[in-house]
Amino acid sequence: MLNKKDFLSMYTMMVRIRRMEERLLDIFAQGKIPGFIHVSIGQEAVPVGVCSVLREDDFISNTHRGHGQALAKGIDLKRFMAEIYGRLDGYCRGKAGSMHIASKEFGIIGSNGVVGGGIPISLGTAFASAYQGNDRVTVCFFGDGATNEGTFHESLNLAALWNLPLVFCCENNGWAEFTPQRVHTRLENLSLRAESYGIPGVTVDGNDVLKVREAAEKAVSRARKGEGPTLLECKTHRWYGHFAGDSQKYRDAKEIEEVRKFDPILRFQNLLMEMKHLKPEDVEKIEAKIKLEIDEAVAFAEHSPVPGENELLQDVYV
Repeated sequence: MLNKKDFLSMYTMMVRIRRMEERLLDIFAQGKIPGFIHVSIGQEAVPVGVCSVLREDDFISNTHRGHGQALAKGIDLKRFMAEIYGRLDGYCRGKAGSMHIASKEFGIIGSNGVVGGGIPISLGTAFASAYQGNDRVTVCFFGDGATNEGTFHESLNLAALWNLPLVFCCENNGWAEFTPQRVHTRLENLSLRAESYGIPGVTVDGNDVLKVREAAEKAVSRARKGEGPTLLECKTHRWYGHFAGDSQKYRDAKEIEEVRKFDPILRFQNLLMEMKHLKPEDVEKIEAKIKLEIDEAVAFAEHSPVPGENELLQDVYV
């Protein structure tokens, strides 16, 4: 049973992810961040709802749009920001940047710039858990476009055959890069694909953090008890383009405006106010606290040293 502290923790994390990514867009526009960034603004309910039912020793495989997934799993904001900046104090000593963040400490096995590339990798940690006889669960995040990749189908088949402790979480924002779902598949609910592999498939409102949490809790519990994988589809909305700087000329302006009406943070905020768990002054305090956290993280990153040439061959396998 959730208490007030749990509700406020989830709300705060959703706001933290939103404000952090808004800051990243600003910093990126200033040319301070190397490479590309992909923000998940509008999708915050999915990683927060899912990760709220995970333990610290559980695993996640996140995506190139995975800032929120990594933060919801618990990584430190300062070291996260240093990694985005490509600095030495980052989780991967500046080698990963935005698209490949990993943390052994928090069970983040790595994000992946290849569509569907993280899905078969997640089978590795899930198999290790089963082989070692522990009850650690792996959650693999991916987008709707990845469900058309061969890696998705092969991985679901193998996970089902081996009864792996794995939750496949499709963060379906309706867009595979620049392509709407109606163009790349005839299915309305992608969770139906689970039936082909003899595992449960569930579709939930990905803009409702409590519905996401409820479905994730069932799927994670099932995996932890040794009952096998689940395909969880969370339908949400992407407010911005595929990458920072994408002008979204392929989307109707009215559609972009319409999706913002499904704001998962405002929706949860209104619910918490109705429940008397949150007041307007509480919102102001949370916003101020998060702004300070982000300011400190940016300052930490900008003062972190740039990796030298001696780092090139460190922390690599061969």
